[in-house]
Amino acid sequence: MPESAPILEIRHLVKQYSSVTAVDGVSFAVPEGVCFGLLGPNGAGKTTTIEVMEGILPPTTGEVRYRGKPVGARFREEAGILFQKTALQDFLTVRQSLALFRGLYEHGLEIDEVLELCALEKLAGRDNRKLSGGQQQRLLLAIALVNDPKMLFLDEPTTGLDPQARRNFWELVESIKARRKTIILTTHYMEEAQLLCDEIAIMDRGRIIAQGAPQQLLREHFAEVLLELPRDDFPQVARALPLKVIEASDRVQISTHDLDGTLKTLIDARVPLRNLRIRPANLEDLFLDLTGKELRA
Repeated sequence: MPESAPILEIRHLVKQYSSVTAVDGVSFAVPEGVCFGLLGPNGAGKTTTIEVMEGILPPTTGEVRYRGKPVGARFREEAGILFQKTALQDFLTVRQSLALFRGLYEHGLEIDEVLELCALEKLAGRDNRKLSGGQQQRLLLAIALVNDPKMLFLDEPTTGLDPQARRNFWELVESIKARRKTIILTTHYMEEAQLLCDEIAIMDRGRIIAQGAPQQLLREHFAEVLLELPRDDFPQVARALPLKVIEASDRVQISTHDLDGTLKTLIDARVPLRNLRIRPANLEDLFLDLTGKELRA
């Protein structure tokens, strides 16, 4: 991960709504030039945190600092945002839509450069209402890039896209990372976070419960391999075995450094292994282990 001074700092952030505390004392710093993932189950407080970071919501207490100073005009000029939902002006082509947003900034990229960066050259003359889901997300990403931002917020950018469109979008994000942009990403797709993020923070109940590079966190929380079994194949008596067991809605996972010894323990306990899977741990396993929730819970 690139080493540099933080471009964005969140200090002791609290956001309350009436009697509900959505964000409860969150602090972290985002180094310049990284992709930082903010993950968490629904209701964890990540969307509220992002909206305070973007300047959409005021904090109850705490502060957000951009390049060492309170968020202000410079941040608004140097930030780009791809929201979960954006309504575009009807009857405009892709090029006209980009020109409309480009006109809001004093400095930025040329329209042709943005079209090329987001692979929209062949769609420049198309009505934005006639784009596919993947094409529209590329247009919204292009709109977020028209001011050549130093910091880019991507709020669940591939939700609802088919697998091919999602992977195409990942390639675009990788090309943007190569331009030394700082990216803040929220996503429910753990494969996406593991592929794109240099660092992640996992939130639950308004607090950060884990933060670090994905591989570092996996090494800290899991052994060498995971054994995965359907829940129905793991009898109640097996839950008393001396094993690290993680339970999901339909499966049971066992983390171990001693594969041979663990297999012998399961066989001796007469646990059926016909549906056993053995694999390395991933971010979905970490998410479930830390929050106790399914990804879309």
